[in-house]
Amino acid sequence: MRESMKKGGGEPIRLNKYLSDTGYCSRREADRLVEAGRVTVDGRAAVMGQKVSPGQSVAVDGKGITPEREMVLLVMNKPAGVVCTTDRRWGDTTVYDILDYQSGFSRLEGWIRIPKVFF
Repeated sequence: MRESMKKGGGEPIRLNKYLSDTGYCSRREADRLVEAGRVTVDGRAAVMGQKVSPGQSVAVDGKGITPEREMVLLVMNKPAGVVCTTDRRWGDTTVYDILDYQSGFSRLEGWIRIPKVFF
């Protein structure tokens, strides 16, 4: 997503690009939703080619759409004995226990484990 939309400043962007950037749908599908009258901007029916600025509220079928959060890459040198899993049935210490969401993450998602062989 454009930095201007993430940081709350900058130029307006086309509504279909905004919806696509949020991950809600493709640009073409966004155009179809607008044509069907299912998209609103600040409570008013959206029109084709409309631009949205930061701070405007966008909704599809009455449900608010917000930009995706910024992606964060964490790199961790996992200590021996710590496992890379969310399965707690064995009682092992996991990488989730070590990170303990201290960085303000409410949920860690999209984990990819990269074995040492790739370094």
